[in-house]
Amino acid sequence: MHWVSGMWWIAVGALLIGELLTGTFYLLMVACGCIAGGLVRVAGGSVELQWAIAALVAALAVYLLQRSRRGRAVRVNPEHNPDINLDIGATLDVAGWRDGAARAMYRGAEWDVELAPGESEHAGRFRIVAVRGSRLVVRDAT
Repeated sequence: MHWVSGMWWIAVGALLIGELLTGTFYLLMVACGCIAGGLVRVAGGSVELQWAIAALVAALAVYLLQRSRRGRAVRVNPEHNPDINLDIGATLDVAGWRDGAARAMYRGAEWDVELAPGESEHAGRFRIVAVRGSRLVVRDAT
């Protein structure tokens, strides 16, 4: 059963290559389990102990990854996400409102503008807080 020692390291290499292709970190956690199994083999542990330690370390690593900040990715609504829409946070001037809607010049074109809930209608400078289709949702910037 001497070939088992080399198989752990081959598995680690294959998992690391797979991790580089996917970028999910889960294969990296399984590779940690294989490293533990290989270390048990080097220490002279039985094949059953190698598999048990490898499975335990991999399961624990995956569990800890899921509980970490990286494993709990929070989904943000794209219409409010400034990482997706660079217009969010920009300011524009609105001359007048009619029933919570207006037209305003922004980036060289006229846009439909609507007030965010709870905002009052007045002329002035507004900050974009969301983009719904081709409509800019704004709050008072002062």
